[in-house]
Amino acid sequence: MAMGRPLRVYHNLPQVGVHAAYSLVMEQKNRDEILLVENYAIVALGVREFEALKKDYVKHTDAFGSLGILRVSDGEHVLYFLVLVTGCVSAGKIGTSEIYRVTNVVMISMRNLPQDEEKVTEIKKLLCCGAFYFAWSHHDTPIDLTLSTQKAVKFAKTDNRFFWNRMCHIPFIRHGINCQDWLLKVMCGSVEIRTVYVGSRQAKAVVISRLSSERAGTRFQVRGVDDQGHVANFAETEQMIVVGEDISSFLQIRGSVPLFWDQPGINVNSRVGSHKIRMSRGPELSTTAFDLHLTTLKQNYGHQAIVNLLGSSLVGSKEGEATLSTAFQTHQKLCEQHLDVPHILFDYHAEVKGGSIKNLSRLHEKVQQCVNKFGFFTKVGPNVSREQYGTVRTNCTDCLDRTNAVQAFLGNQILAYQLQDLQLDDKSNIVSRFEEMFKQMWQNNGNELSKMYAGTGALGGGTSKIIDGARSAARTIQNNLLDQSKQEAIDVLLFGSSFNSDLADRARVLLPSHYINAPRPVLESLVHRYLSYSEPVPLRVGVGTYNINGGKHFRSIVYKDVSLSDWLLDAHKTVKESALIDLSECSTDEKKPIDIYAIGFEEMVDLDAKNIMNASSENAKSWASELTKTLNRDEKFSLITYQQLVGVCLYVFVRPELAPHIQDVAVDCVKTGMGGATGNKGAVAIRLRYHSTSICFVCSHFAAGQGNITDRNNDFNEAVKRIIFPKGRTLMSHDYVFWCGDFNYRINMAREDVKALVANEDWETLLSADQLKIEHGEGNVFQGFIEGPVNFPPTYKYDLFSDDYDTSEKCRVPAWTDRILWRRRQLSRVPPEGWSAGQCHWYGRANLKQSDHRPVLAILDVEALKVNVEKREAIFEDALKDVGPPDGSVLLQFENVVSFDLQNVIDDHFMDELHEELGKVGPIRFTKYINEMIWVAFMNHSHALDAEKVHQISVCGHEITIRLKHPNWRELLEQELELCSSNTIPLCGTKELNMRKESARMLSQLSQLSFEELEDITMTVSNQDPSVETPATVPPARPRPPPPRPAPPPGRPAQPPSRPSAPPARPAPPPERPKPPGRPEAPKSASASPQPPRKPPPPMMPPKQAVEDQDTRMEEPLARPPNFVREISQTPSEKAGFSDIFTVTSPVTADLPISSSTGSIVALTMDPSSGTTTKSSSSTTSLEYPEGYDPVIESGKAWSNGQEQTIPGQDKPTDLPVVRQLPKLPPRQSSSESGKSTPSGSTPGSPFKLAPKKGGAPPPAPPPRVPPTLPGRPPASAGRAPPPIPKR
Repeated sequence: MAMGRPLRVYHNLPQVGVHAAYSLVMEQKNRDEILLVENYAIVALGVREFEALKKDYVKHTDAFGSLGILRVSDGEHVLYFLVLVTGCVSAGKIGTSEIYRVTNVVMISMRNLPQDEEKVTEIKKLLCCGAFYFAWSHHDTPIDLTLSTQKAVKFAKTDNRFFWNRMCHIPFIRHGINCQDWLLKVMCGSVEIRTVYVGSRQAKAVVISRLSSERAGTRFQVRGVDDQGHVANFAETEQMIVVGEDISSFLQIRGSVPLFWDQPGINVNSRVGSHKIRMSRGPELSTTAFDLHLTTLKQNYGHQAIVNLLGSSLVGSKEGEATLSTAFQTHQKLCEQHLDVPHILFDYHAEVKGGSIKNLSRLHEKVQQCVNKFGFFTKVGPNVSREQYGTVRTNCTDCLDRTNAVQAFLGNQILAYQLQDLQLDDKSNIVSRFEEMFKQMWQNNGNELSKMYAGTGALGGGTSKIIDGARSAARTIQNNLLDQSKQEAIDVLLFGSSFNSDLADRARVLLPSHYINAPRPVLESLVHRYLSYSEPVPLRVGVGTYNINGGKHFRSIVYKDVSLSDWLLDAHKTVKESALIDLSECSTDEKKPIDIYAIGFEEMVDLDAKNIMNASSENAKSWASELTKTLNRDEKFSLITYQQLVGVCLYVFVRPELAPHIQDVAVDCVKTGMGGATGNKGAVAIRLRYHSTSICFVCSHFAAGQGNITDRNNDFNEAVKRIIFPKGRTLMSHDYVFWCGDFNYRINMAREDVKALVANEDWETLLSADQLKIEHGEGNVFQGFIEGPVNFPPTYKYDLFSDDYDTSEKCRVPAWTDRILWRRRQLSRVPPEGWSAGQCHWYGRANLKQSDHRPVLAILDVEALKVNVEKREAIFEDALKDVGPPDGSVLLQFENVVSFDLQNVIDDHFMDELHEELGKVGPIRFTKYINEMIWVAFMNHSHALDAEKVHQISVCGHEITIRLKHPNWRELLEQELELCSSNTIPLCGTKELNMRKESARMLSQLSQLSFEELEDITMTVSNQDPSVETPATVPPARPRPPPPRPAPPPGRPAQPPSRPSAPPARPAPPPERPKPPGRPEAPKSASASPQPPRKPPPPMMPPKQAVEDQDTRMEEPLARPPNFVREISQTPSEKAGFSDIFTVTSPVTADLPISSSTGSIVALTMDPSSGTTTKSSSSTTSLEYPEGYDPVIESGKAWSNGQEQTIPGQDKPTDLPVVRQLPKLPPRQSSSESGKSTPSGSTPGSPFKLAPKKGGAPPPAPPPRVPPTLPGRPPASAGRAPPPIPKR
């Protein structure tokens, strides 16, 4: 039965001379009550009451249903919109429930102002994008799309992770409306349903993907993990088969790599398409979130297995993926509680070349054991016959195209077992029909998920290259230019009015995430009483700034004894002439370490046109490495993150002990050069939360010039106005702001006068003419900021490598251009007792001479707040008692008036008297006559409780009783808070699957780096660091020659190698045999020849056997032959590189899940006897020759003498040597050319058994007609092309 439009909405039109609030009425078919929405309040009315009001209303629209009321912050006000579904299409039917896709919505402003619609245009586009679904049933309760089948059988509780419009339900919950009767629940993702006829029965094939709302967003806006362990683009995908009451389902999950990383689109330092992966936090700061993510997965889905599809190539565009993959592996290896999770590496692009998914069978061998142990869910009738006890977690970079292909492949592998459980595998045509259906559905599923995250359909998946190219171009435009507005729409839909609110921002710092959408009085009470449940924690912050004049020198060439440590580590520990205060009189412990360092640089690169358009990041990475080495001299420090804007760069370091308490790290930057068009001038900002204190660090470079004071003031104001962090956080909303930089404020005095005052250290006179002090005192800039006492010489401008102020033609006036200021936010007009903005422990400069500026450092002691959770919960419960009902409503009931007389009693005079009487309790928001009672809503919710305590009042001689409209308001409040919190039900119970052994075997093949080595790679090493050795490119089908032989060329020659007796320099078989004396020059000519060197003569083997071995070797999909081994240094390198990442401590087993692609991080094999690694070819095992032995020369001698070639120091084996081979997957059908291949794949290590010639003289040259047949080589006919070389 079709759904129809069961919901009709009426509204009242404004009338001339009549002042009435705009209101809406919602009427639903087959329901005895209606809803009146007025003054942001909702009340249920009977049909009789509505009939009396109906004359004032007209029809607005008919709808399929309502999603609720959306609340949008608009400055100081909150706008309310009723969201109606006016367009939808059926996606199919499951049981008695019809699944619909939303195609159009209408959003009605509760203010009835046309301009309000512009504020929700992007949200409307989002809801109409075709990714939102709801279920409807005519008779029964519809299925809950947020629950997987296995959960739905046991529970009926909606999973809030996939409940995207839950914030729109809150206004209805607050007013006691049953949301299940009036509102729809929408899920974001994809639903694909097909009908398959199995004889007389009808089966449903279903693929459902549910996108999580916990870290939702677009491709370049949301990446990695957040502090709660939620990852970007997380989705659970369920493959189901439904036959009547029988059902079988298989669940998989996907999600971004659970580390802090990003991949910016168009930004100040990159071009379009230059989307380099960047680790946004140091390794140690990702540990807590990584552990939390995997722990949550185990709680929600049982056992886990990770399939990592990231690239492992060390060169080209996939280098960033290799960095990310290495960090992923390292974190898991160093996280002991998750060593039971198998981590399977599979370089998808390298293994599945050309888009052929047949090579995915190589992955099946790796993951098959995990999938078999996890199982799937089957219910036959009312009985559950099988349960799923774990899920496979698949990821690539975007978790879109590659992930979908792998999940479709795994689903297809399980499909046969699902059909068997449901007894649908009797006929092969039925099985093939299901396979074809699911193949198409999985492709559509990938397209829908890709549209939501990337803006276009999925790439690959069987589509043409033209379509892929068009989609790729559309992605570039969408992700770089349009995703910002889409991201804001997602945030508003999911967070409601709390998205851009100062109160909510303050509440996020102090309260749990599910408290953010609590009633405003509750939030205000908890925020105002923060001192009652928090305690101060001392924090020492070091802030430095340095204009490094192009960033070329870490230290002075002349003054080599002065380094960065003199500025950052020792300046405040030793009494120097530049010291601000006498440290011996300071009450603060001098030995107390600095907890957080914020170090800002200006002119990190030369400010020329090239760098302004596309600034290099090499200097920034080099300085990050140098700063790390410097700061770790005395104490251990970890780099939180850094941000660069052309020449302005800011780094933030923290002691590892504090790292677990660092959260909500975000960065932003603002260009102020040339009116905001260029980044030669501007500001960068890094914000974070330490315990329950928000901190923001800013580094700026303002406009230069002696008289450009107004421009500098404008640069400051632009930075304050335009620096915006996620969720609407502004710069000045932080508890602490530390601002450093080259502000370029000068001294309004003559040069000679300034130099004279500097010589006399008359700082007070100089500061009286300082432009920054003057502008700050007038309130033009840095309002509310504090600067430490300036008792050091001006820091600008010096001659390079000199102590002399500027002696150039310009002779600039010395000035304090480099400054550091800070402010603490005061939450109340009267600060609490003991409140302090902080103390300056030291403020001075260092004499580093490699720049025309001198660096400045400020050591500040401040207070952070740490929340006591137990006290907070007690205060929260106390606040709930006094908050009152969420709607602040009471009902007034007459005691001595009959209902039919009420119309005569309630007039304007009566209402005026009533307002006056109730106004004594508190301000009234509105009053309305409903259901023979008067509905009164107070502005403050707690006043409703005060009114109830009054109980009875007298108005115009009539006794009126007061009672709460919702006496069960505490239950409603609990229901509201539960809707905002995580309530995920575990997929299954606990069951021991003995995964630790399997996991240990796979984890032994992962990255062996420590966090220190990982930080060197992910945070400081450049994309093409010359110190990191790049592995040589090896031709995929030709072995590497022995050490005396020259290296093979990168490509395969057009012609096959010549005969073994021919000189290496000859490109083709010669018509005549050359003379033997020319053979000793063979190695030299081979080195200069464009042709590749020849292999040693092949061993004797029947041609048929050689062909069979060649085919067998080509069938090995993942594991390289054991002789292909990289040389690994036994001592750790000073600078970590990708050649040091994969160090295997145990022999490689059959399940080595490492890509065999060229340029990738390859497998390692350990010689069990010696314990050392060996290096050999990529396709055939080479012989080990003694030193000084040249196989080519010796081969010629043996041929000339008619003797069998032997190798000194080796016995002739009678049998082929035993070569350690990795187990092989089931053989694939070889190519048609493999039968004609050369015996280059013969088993290595066999002796050279060449047929001896009689007489000892070299044989005559072969006639041009038919060359003699070599042992083991197929004959070649004269004039014919050589046999084709088999493809790998």
